[in-house]
Amino acid sequence: MNRPIEKKQKEAAAAFDPKPLLRNLTHRPGTYEMINKKGSVIYVGKARDLRRRVGSYFSGRAKDAKTMALIKLVTDIQVTITRTETEALILESNLIKEHKPRFNVLLRDDKSYPYIHVTTDHDFPRLTSYRGSSKKTGQLFGPYPSAGSVREGLNQLQKLFRVRQCDDSYFSNRTRPCLQYQIQRCTAPCVGLIAKEEYQRDVAHAMLFLHGQNQVVTDALVKRMEQASQRQAFERAAQYRDQLAELKRIEEHQLAARARGDFDVVGLVDYEGVHCLSVMFFRAGRLLGNRNHFPRVSRGADEEEVMRAFLMQYYATQKPPKEILISHSISEAEVIQGILSDRASYRILIKHHVRGDRARWVRMAVTNAKNGAVVQRRSSTTFVQQLETLGNKLGLSLAPSRLECFDVSHTGGTSTVASCVVFGPEGPIKSDYRRFNISGVVPGDDYGALRQALERRYRRVKSGEVVIPDILFIDGGRGQLSSAATVLDELQITNVCLVGIAKGPERKPGHERLYLVGQQAPTHLTQNSAALHLIQQIRDEAHRFAVGGHRMRRGKNQIMSTLEEISGLGPKRRRVLLQQFGGLQAVKRAGVDDLSRVKGISLRLAENIYEYFHSE
Repeated sequence: MNRPIEKKQKEAAAAFDPKPLLRNLTHRPGTYEMINKKGSVIYVGKARDLRRRVGSYFSGRAKDAKTMALIKLVTDIQVTITRTETEALILESNLIKEHKPRFNVLLRDDKSYPYIHVTTDHDFPRLTSYRGSSKKTGQLFGPYPSAGSVREGLNQLQKLFRVRQCDDSYFSNRTRPCLQYQIQRCTAPCVGLIAKEEYQRDVAHAMLFLHGQNQVVTDALVKRMEQASQRQAFERAAQYRDQLAELKRIEEHQLAARARGDFDVVGLVDYEGVHCLSVMFFRAGRLLGNRNHFPRVSRGADEEEVMRAFLMQYYATQKPPKEILISHSISEAEVIQGILSDRASYRILIKHHVRGDRARWVRMAVTNAKNGAVVQRRSSTTFVQQLETLGNKLGLSLAPSRLECFDVSHTGGTSTVASCVVFGPEGPIKSDYRRFNISGVVPGDDYGALRQALERRYRRVKSGEVVIPDILFIDGGRGQLSSAATVLDELQITNVCLVGIAKGPERKPGHERLYLVGQQAPTHLTQNSAALHLIQQIRDEAHRFAVGGHRMRRGKNQIMSTLEEISGLGPKRRRVLLQQFGGLQAVKRAGVDDLSRVKGISLRLAENIYEYFHSE
């Protein structure tokens, strides 16, 4: 019955002889890296028993399609022995992150999450959003699933407790209350309209609220309201009354999402080959929101492998809560618990079998994951169809799998920036986006700027550092197309379909003309063409990315050119000054005493800086 399968497996394994390796392989735990003929790592695994695990790939037993495809490409296996299975699991995770093997589960969204940050090194602490290391000084609350949810949280805190959110340089240079005080979002500690002790009580209440101790805050506000009434400070008592009403209103909106403690809920769904993991964030009994993740999963990977890989990769960069609820059980839950606990310095539990409200949250996470997978599948299908249509319109034998588009942005020929955006079968590949600061060309020479960007990019393509695209789009007409063609010819790069995207006579969307090398007349696509919609999307993304880079470069140049006019202020001092004050506007507002406190700025130089910005 299994003879055809066994025959295929023997043929697949013939390219690599595992016998010498297996004869000398240990039974100890460790990791193994499978390498192809190009020397690239295509799979990383870990094992409790290396000889048994590696040997299983080359046994005569029937295997799934993924394993057969893998061993067919293997030309070498490198083994690393570890002391324990835990060490092997950690090393496996690190090697996957380093090599990004094509047959492993890879988490593509590695961005940090935002937090609400409360400063603790100031007499009048501030509340602000923060994204970065969780080791930052002060207190962090979160993570939140998005910047929008952080803004909503900060807005609630402003209404309730009127704690400042301005930066320290702005705070220290105020002479009168700002607009936030006028609209009752701040108590104006910058100009002494609230005592230090009373302000710090407001900060303490805000932190209790973030910890979910609403009743403690309510009791404290009731007591302060009664005390104010007894002193006949009725206006103050009315403020406490309004705070209590606002707190009650917020609690009513949060009631449906009440739970105890801090925990994450991870739901996993595989929908027609699209794996989605939805993470729901519960902090201090509140549901802060959720975020969907779509890891790259090779065909044949089971749910346990996907869940295990996700937990190891996701919580390598994110601070885990004390409890993680998962929709699919994993055999190595205790080992992963130990790893995460060691990293976080507190005990972390991973639970699968839960009851009551927690079971309900797990089901909801699975529902969110299914919805995300369905949407992703449908959108990716649409994108693949667009690629096929585009390939047909351009006369390609196969549908393109990688597209690049270049654009140039400047203002009057200054601060010129070129952009390169990359699209694949799943849409934008933002990790491959690049910007090029253009220098050494005549101001306003778009052709020269484009040539420089293409030369810098495609030298790397020629050397093999960057994947060659199937189609290269240039935002422009015949002139830009000719410049691009010259660069590719000089670098001897072939097999790239080069297309210039020119705006029509009326410069309206839908009237674009496509220029191809060797083709005299432009190609026109109908306004409802799926290929044209894809081209417009790529062109607009390249334009957005170029304009963003140009604005950043222009702003930086303007700041530096302004400070360069001040005598005695060299590059190092300019950099320190901007870092200390957070920008040029804060430097302009600063007084002589504030400026002289910056390292390297003497009193005389501080006076010169102040005089420069305040002279008539």
